[in-house]
Amino acid sequence: MATSVKQMIEAADAVVPRITPQVAQELMTAGDVLVVDVRDAPEVAREGKVAGAINISRGLLEFRADPASASHDPQFRTDRPVIVYCASGGRSALGGKALKELGFETVYNLGGFKAWAEAGGPVDQPTA
Repeated sequence: MATSVKQMIEAADAVVPRITPQVAQELMTAGDVLVVDVRDAPEVAREGKVAGAINISRGLLEFRADPASASHDPQFRTDRPVIVYCASGGRSALGGKALKELGFETVYNLGGFKAWAEAGGPVDQPTA
Protein backbone atom coordinates (compact mmCIF):
# COMPACT_ATOMS: atom_id res chain seq x y z
CA MET A 1 0.00 0.00 0.00
CA ALA A 2 1.43 3.36 -1.03
CA THR A 3 1.66 6.07 1.57
CA SER A 4 3.02 9.60 1.86
CA VAL A 5 5.47 11.23 4.26
CA LYS A 6 2.54 13.16 5.72
CA GLN A 7 0.74 9.90 6.47
CA MET A 8 3.89 8.40 7.95
CA ILE A 9 4.30 11.38 10.29
CA GLU A 10 0.62 11.22 11.28
CA ALA A 11 1.05 7.53 12.14
CA ALA A 12 4.17 8.35 14.16
CA ASP A 13 2.38 11.16 16.00
CA ALA A 14 -0.30 8.65 16.98
CA VAL A 15 2.22 6.54 18.93
CA VAL A 16 4.80 9.12 20.06
CA PRO A 17 3.37 12.05 22.02
CA ARG A 18 4.58 15.54 21.20
CA ILE A 19 5.57 17.55 24.24
CA THR A 20 6.19 21.23 24.83
CA PRO A 21 9.59 22.67 25.67
CA GLN A 22 8.32 23.22 29.21
CA VAL A 23 7.35 19.57 29.66
CA ALA A 24 10.70 18.48 28.18
CA GLN A 25 12.56 20.70 30.63
CA GLU A 26 10.56 19.21 33.53
CA LEU A 27 11.41 15.67 32.37
CA MET A 28 15.07 16.56 31.99
CA THR A 29 15.19 18.14 35.44
CA ALA A 30 13.34 15.25 37.07
CA GLY A 31 15.75 12.50 36.19
CA ASP A 32 17.50 10.16 33.83
CA VAL A 33 16.30 10.99 30.32
CA LEU A 34 18.17 10.73 27.02
CA VAL A 35 17.72 13.70 24.69
CA VAL A 36 18.49 12.93 21.05
CA ASP A 37 18.91 15.47 18.25
CA VAL A 38 18.26 13.66 14.96
CA ARG A 39 19.25 16.57 12.73
CA ASP A 40 22.28 16.24 10.47
CA ALA A 41 25.65 17.36 11.85
CA PRO A 42 25.84 20.57 9.73
CA GLU A 43 22.51 21.73 11.21
CA VAL A 44 23.78 21.19 14.74
CA ALA A 45 27.11 22.88 13.96
CA ARG A 46 25.25 25.89 12.57
CA GLU A 47 22.47 26.24 15.17
CA GLY A 48 23.57 24.45 18.34
CA LYS A 49 21.56 21.83 20.19
CA VAL A 50 19.56 21.27 23.35
CA ALA A 51 22.05 21.39 26.21
CA GLY A 52 23.21 17.87 27.02
CA ALA A 53 21.60 16.28 23.97
CA ILE A 54 23.44 13.78 21.83
CA ASN A 55 23.38 14.18 18.06
CA ILE A 56 22.64 11.12 15.98
CA SER A 57 21.48 11.77 12.43
CA ARG A 58 18.06 10.30 11.69
CA GLY A 59 19.54 7.80 9.23
CA LEU A 60 21.71 6.25 11.95
CA LEU A 61 19.25 6.27 14.85
CA GLU A 62 18.13 2.64 14.69
CA PHE A 63 21.73 1.42 14.38
CA ARG A 64 22.79 3.38 17.47
CA ALA A 65 19.69 2.44 19.49
CA ASP A 66 19.57 -1.31 18.80
CA PRO A 67 21.69 -3.26 21.30
CA ALA A 68 22.22 -5.99 18.68
CA SER A 69 23.86 -3.52 16.30
CA ALA A 70 27.64 -3.21 16.05
CA SER A 71 27.10 0.57 16.21
CA HIS A 72 25.03 0.48 19.42
CA ASP A 73 25.42 3.44 21.78
CA PRO A 74 25.04 2.24 25.40
CA GLN A 75 23.28 5.48 26.33
CA PHE A 76 20.22 3.94 24.68
CA ARG A 77 18.34 1.71 27.12
CA THR A 78 14.78 0.59 26.50
CA ASP A 79 13.83 1.44 30.11
CA ARG A 80 15.25 5.00 29.88
CA PRO A 81 12.90 7.75 28.66
CA VAL A 82 13.97 9.31 25.37
CA ILE A 83 13.13 12.78 24.05
CA VAL A 84 13.73 13.15 20.31
CA TYR A 85 13.76 16.39 18.33
CA CYS A 86 14.81 17.77 14.94
CA ALA A 87 14.26 21.03 13.08
CA SER A 88 10.47 20.94 12.80
CA GLY A 89 9.25 17.65 14.29
CA GLY A 90 8.93 15.39 11.26
CA ARG A 91 12.19 13.48 11.51
CA SER A 92 11.82 13.24 15.28
CA ALA A 93 8.31 11.81 14.90
CA LEU A 94 9.58 9.12 12.54
CA GLY A 95 12.61 8.47 14.74
CA GLY A 96 10.46 8.23 17.85
CA LYS A 97 8.20 5.70 16.16
CA ALA A 98 11.25 3.64 15.18
CA LEU A 99 12.43 3.67 18.81
CA LYS A 100 9.01 2.47 19.96
CA GLU A 101 9.22 -0.34 17.39
CA LEU A 102 12.64 -1.26 18.83
CA GLY A 103 11.03 -1.69 22.26
CA PHE A 104 11.71 1.64 23.92
CA GLU A 105 9.06 2.10 26.58
CA THR A 106 8.85 5.89 26.91
CA VAL A 107 9.53 8.12 23.92
CA TYR A 108 8.55 11.76 23.42
CA ASN A 109 8.78 14.09 20.43
CA LEU A 110 9.91 17.59 21.40
CA GLY A 111 9.35 18.74 17.83
CA GLY A 112 11.63 21.47 16.56
CA PHE A 113 14.82 22.92 17.98
CA LYS A 114 13.72 26.48 17.21
CA ALA A 115 10.72 26.20 19.56
CA TRP A 116 13.05 24.96 22.33
CA ALA A 117 15.45 27.86 21.85
CA GLU A 118 12.64 30.43 21.61
CA ALA A 119 11.13 29.08 24.86
CA GLY A 120 14.44 29.82 26.60
CA GLY A 121 15.59 26.21 26.90
CA PRO A 122 19.32 25.80 27.55
CA VAL A 123 21.37 25.45 24.37
CA ASP A 124 24.85 24.14 23.65
CA GLN A 125 26.06 26.82 21.26
CA PRO A 126 27.06 26.05 17.66
CA THR A 127 30.62 24.98 16.94
CA ALA A 128 30.90 26.89 13.65
